[in-house]
Amino acid sequence: DITAPIKETQSTETSPPTPITTNTPTPTSKGVYVDGVYAGYGANAYYGTVQIEATIQEGKLVSVSFLQYPGGRSTSEYINGIAMPELKSEAIKAQSSKVSGVSGASYTSAAFRQSLSDALNQAKNI
Repeated sequence: DITAPIKETQSTETSPPTPITTNTPTPTSKGVYVDGVYAGYGANAYYGTVQIEATIQEGKLVSVSFLQYPGGRSTSEYINGIAMPELKSEAIKAQSSKVSGVSGASYTSAAFRQSLSDALNQAKNI
């Protein structure tokens, strides 16, 4: 019983390299949003700008960060020190930018909603 040796051949065709991307949103059916990190536009808060960054994981809002917020004045820093954690917490619970305003922080609250709404619109799972 004679078995012929297997002849190996190499293909001369090459496929183009697969591009490597980072922070590319990936569709998910687990939630309303597409996973990724999204920055909303800077919204006017009268005493400064509020800009929000939203992090989406498994289709849900898991983190909200302030990229910009009014500061430099002791009153602004005091108000925002109280308002910012509350706004972030409410947004994550609501999974939306539709959160109640914080008493005494009307401008910051409105700008927060605007910037977060923009970030979440970018993340919509369409």
